[in-house]
Amino acid sequence: MSPESPGAARARTRFVSLARRDERLTEIMDDPDCDPDRLRRTLQGFGLVNRAVASWGRVYRTHLRPVLAAASVESGRRGAVRVLDVGCGGGDVLRRIVASAARDGIAVEGVGIDPDPRAIAVATGAPRVPGVVYRQCYSSALVAHGERFDVVLSNHLLHHLAADELSGLLADSEALATRLAVHSDIARSRLAYAAFAIGAVPVSPGTLLRVDGLRSIRRSYTPDELAAALPAGWRAERVGPFRLLAVQRRSTPPRDAARIR
Repeated sequence: MSPESPGAARARTRFVSLARRDERLTEIMDDPDCDPDRLRRTLQGFGLVNRAVASWGRVYRTHLRPVLAAASVESGRRGAVRVLDVGCGGGDVLRRIVASAARDGIAVEGVGIDPDPRAIAVATGAPRVPGVVYRQCYSSALVAHGERFDVVLSNHLLHHLAADELSGLLADSEALATRLAVHSDIARSRLAYAAFAIGAVPVSPGTLLRVDGLRSIRRSYTPDELAAALPAGWRAERVGPFRLLAVQRRSTPPRDAARIR
């Protein structure tokens, strides 16, 4: 099948309303019966897409590196600081962060979790980065076991979640993160939709990147919507035109009481 031309891709964006979140949409990759080869190629392709659009380099410099550096100094002989990536998918974001920290002289133990065994298989099959491990589980399981991390993060997870699931993720993050939680997602807009519809054409053949990416944008939040969905203690921040962050900074470790999702 020939790739769709930019003109045809642009035409397909004209009649999609982005006035409200379209929570009725589901992404094909969330279907347990979706084509396994297309899913694998999609998860592998996220590395390229995330580097192009997800702004993790900037978020690492402005949000993560200062916290990780301070945690490294304070940890002393306790070893590496810990980072948790919730819903890690193919693991590319976590590998990038741990590798960036290593270049800055910060030893990080990165743990990526995802309940989908197909995602964990792709993550574990990727080139290994020292200090990174993956587990097939939900964040609630880590809360139940009393685990703690200096930083908890996620990428493109928020828009997948119903209201109660979002509340559960944020509660789990509060219980797990001793210093910082950063959940990054798309900022819904006409510009984001049109740009991705065209820009994803060259990398989408044989994958779900374009169709699911456009559905993701339609399910995602505007800045005001995300701010309204966050509980007290959380802040919605914008990073560039296409990226939103849900951020909580902690000055003291969370209480021992676990909050189970």
